[in-house]
Amino acid sequence: MTNPVAMLGLATAVPPHVLEQAEVARRAETAFGDTFVRFPQLADVFRNTGIERRYAARPMDWYERPLDWTERSAAYLDSATELFIAAAENALARANCRARDVDVVVTVSSTGIATPSLDAHVAGLIGLRSDAMRVPVFGLGCAGGVSGLALAAELARAAPGKVVLLVVVEVCTLAFRRDRAAAAVLSCVDSPDAIAKVGAAGQHLFPDSLDVMGWTVDPIGFGVLLSRTLPRFVEEKLAAPARKFVASAGFGAAPVRYVCHPGGAKVLAAVEAALGLADLTLADERIVLRHHGNMSAPTVLFVLAHALAHGFAGPAVLSALGPGFTASFVAIDGGLQAGRATGQGAGQASHDRSLSESRNG
Repeated sequence: MTNPVAMLGLATAVPPHVLEQAEVARRAETAFGDTFVRFPQLADVFRNTGIERRYAARPMDWYERPLDWTERSAAYLDSATELFIAAAENALARANCRARDVDVVVTVSSTGIATPSLDAHVAGLIGLRSDAMRVPVFGLGCAGGVSGLALAAELARAAPGKVVLLVVVEVCTLAFRRDRAAAAVLSCVDSPDAIAKVGAAGQHLFPDSLDVMGWTVDPIGFGVLLSRTLPRFVEEKLAAPARKFVASAGFGAAPVRYVCHPGGAKVLAAVEAALGLADLTLADERIVLRHHGNMSAPTVLFVLAHALAHGFAGPAVLSALGPGFTASFVAIDGGLQAGRATGQGAGQASHDRSLSESRNG
């Protein structure tokens, strides 16, 4: 049986610029209206995504400029470093830990390339020890939040008592999208201060699915590879690996709660159909999608933070889908000390405020 790992703190961070969906749609019409004959029909996408606003590391005008690899990479390093520090410092504070207490740092990011890695860039700024193990992970995409948590938990499990810091950072600016970070502090200890327990993990790689999701590379940076058949693929393929994981993780016969990465309104509906959930069951997911959009890897940790702050307790499956095409799962038992260690108050307004303020502690 998998020994549970205590999640001692969880924090999220957002950049300073708010992009209201109506303004994004207006700007898109100005930028692309003359390019795409069918743009009036395509504009419906902005109204049907279930998104009201997003946050970005750069102001709207920045995205309308022609940008090359150098400018995009500089934006990635600058923004990712800032978001890393904000999320990590808040997660550590909520876990009553200091940076010098951290033994292992797992950094998950797929929207830019940094060598030296992000953890090396921030080590001296936040006070990490020089002997802390650094584990940078690239290429997990939207599945990075769950797969990264699984990896961090395994490392904590392998060294009981040591402190593992997981930081998930995406600066989707490089692909004309949006930016976020989340961080969690884990340790294989029996702690009364744990906000959740992290248990078994599983991953399923679907065969012959490399063209479903990923990056392409062109002269100006990363381009999004995303199949239009994704919702149908999820509805048809997700159930089998989800059932297999639930059985192997020992959930028993009772109905299973899921905490999922909200890839989009259509994907959420497909996930509900695949898992046999009633329509609109994934309410926390839709709230996060509405207020932040799809933030790639950190999104599922935003959903978990929201769920914990609003009464989530008991066992659940944390789930996300990403390039490969991959389904990632982690068993989690939540609600132990949620309010204290996530720093979230009651109500959506308080939740949004805490996210915005997390950049400044």
